[in-house]
Amino acid sequence: MDTMKNIVYGICLTLLLLNSASAKKPNTIEIEVLTKGITSWDGKELPDYAKGKPEVSILRIKIPPGTELPLHKHPVINAGLLLNGELTVVTEDGTTLHLKAGDTIVEVVNKWHYGKNEGNEPAEIIVFYAGIQGKPLSIKQ
Repeated sequence: MDTMKNIVYGICLTLLLLNSASAKKPNTIEIEVLTKGITSWDGKELPDYAKGKPEVSILRIKIPPGTELPLHKHPVINAGLLLNGELTVVTEDGTTLHLKAGDTIVEVVNKWHYGKNEGNEPAEIIVFYAGIQGKPLSIKQ
């Protein structure tokens, strides 16, 4: 009988915990990890951080429809969130990534690539750079 009592007690406790965990309180802070990783979008491992005084930059970049960015590379680690529109990123060897609003990207580092907006509306992306003071965030070819 004690075994049956323990099982019922365990089930009741589990249901109580599940119910309280799923109930949202009005002023509850919610955290959602949008992206996390050790590789860039092309699957290559990110490099170690460079030596020097760190400088964090956050840029809002708006790319009009039909615009293609020049071939460039980033000497620093960066990641972004596409807020609006669509964006296609292409590496020099032809590897391609298509992004739509809400998608995240961990950008390639020290690899030539370009972006283009093939959509009908502006592509708007917020990009976070983990840079080094005095060093450029990107280099055009």
